[in-house]
Amino acid sequence: MRIPSLGSAAAAAGPTPPPPRSRLMLWLILLVSVTYVFYALKLISTSKTCGGMDGPFTSSSISTPRHHIASSSDSSAGFTGNRMESSGGDPSEAHGASERTEIRHVVFGIAASAKLWEQRKNYVKLWYRPKEMRGIVWLDRPVKSDPGDDSSLPSKMISADTSDFPYSNQLGNRTALRISRIVSETLRLGFPDVRWFVMGDDDTVFVTENLLRVLRKYDHRQHYYIGSLSETHLQNIYLSYNMAYGGGGFAISYPLAVALEKMQDACIRRYPGLLGSDDRIQACLAELGVPLTKEPGFHQYDVRGDLFGLLAAHPVTPLVSLHHLDSVVPIFPDVTRVQALQRLAVPTKLDSAGLMQQSICYDKSRKWTVSVSWGFAVQIFRGIISPREIEMPSRTFLNWHKKGDFKAYSINTRPVSRNPCQKPFIFYLSNVRLDHEKNRTVSQYARYRVPQLACKWKMANPEDLDYVEVYKPADPNLWDRAPRRNRCRVTMSSNKKGSMKVDVGTCKGGEIIQAR
Repeated sequence: MRIPSLGSAAAAAGPTPPPPRSRLMLWLILLVSVTYVFYALKLISTSKTCGGMDGPFTSSSISTPRHHIASSSDSSAGFTGNRMESSGGDPSEAHGASERTEIRHVVFGIAASAKLWEQRKNYVKLWYRPKEMRGIVWLDRPVKSDPGDDSSLPSKMISADTSDFPYSNQLGNRTALRISRIVSETLRLGFPDVRWFVMGDDDTVFVTENLLRVLRKYDHRQHYYIGSLSETHLQNIYLSYNMAYGGGGFAISYPLAVALEKMQDACIRRYPGLLGSDDRIQACLAELGVPLTKEPGFHQYDVRGDLFGLLAAHPVTPLVSLHHLDSVVPIFPDVTRVQALQRLAVPTKLDSAGLMQQSICYDKSRKWTVSVSWGFAVQIFRGIISPREIEMPSRTFLNWHKKGDFKAYSINTRPVSRNPCQKPFIFYLSNVRLDHEKNRTVSQYARYRVPQLACKWKMANPEDLDYVEVYKPADPNLWDRAPRRNRCRVTMSSNKKGSMKVDVGTCKGGEIIQAR
């Protein structure tokens, strides 16, 4: 008889049952798989965002402003202003949330003192438009109103008493406590359809069109704290590099203002040793986990003396605000501070986006360097100076701290030259108009004549010029593009004796500012 092979016997006997250890491994794998699927489904169905709010794609997170503010004492309801219920609401309001931010969506909170209000209210009149804007001037005590004030200024209110709040900083003033609460107190007034609260001092001048250009970059439904630092290192060291300086102005989105109001009074009590109002606000926002979003167009100007160097080399960013105007000389010579600022009104109306923007070019035939700060001044230097040097502000100003030198600034600066041949010839704005036919602005800058020491350089002398004409198309969409300095070109076609023409416009493709 033939003995079947082992393979044939195994086939005849059917499949061999797995050993006990393999069976145990299969059951463990099955158990782990079921557990993983169970917890994954549970996590998906119950996940929430930070703070228990709905996820970013739910209807409540993209809801639109609602004209109601709940009482801050109702801890269960909290603030519901600027939100629309996901189950109802006006569809037109929902559509409005996608519209771009306008000045009607902004509420200004102006910190003022009764002692200085009579003088400083003239700064507010320069930029505030009562029929178009909303705002409150917060004072420490009542003041008298002159005829016409009510039609040219924001409404005035008295800040709440803060005498029960602790304050232990020996270098500061208790008024910082009331000023730090302005955003919260303005919020409680219940203005409808608010997207941003903008804080400033009574000696702050805003360029509101540029303020809007900055705010439109950000989602007002998110938590944003927008502003800028001091120009002085010591100020930033003493206070904070993470703080928006209130005099230069800062913006807080509506949802962040709501969150701040709920906890601010308790927060202020935790920081009695802080110096001012803006560092108290930053301390509370740090507790909320919201950092400063820096926009360099908000200018604190912690300097003294002449702002010319800073304004003539403005950074490539919209000019949003000017502060500490009482601490510096008028920005135009031979006029008062208010009159000097009034001169900026016309170029602001014609081309606010281009206000103070620097352009650099060269007159190679005469070996001159030309710097145009549009709407403000033109400088002509003998010799060819690189853009890297010209874009740095010249130190026409002094440090806020008397012992501070040029190393104490938080920005790059360059010294004012002592060589008479290297001193710039300065031409200040004297007139500006719109050329409707060619759709461009025509601005004229008159020579500011000061004694000049003799220069022995053998080259053309700018002393022969009386004024400079600058031609520039208005460009309201300048800041919708990537930041880039405008270019300028010296035009030799001027047939008027003692004048020079300069064209300013947008750089094209690979265009460069070629010094040589």
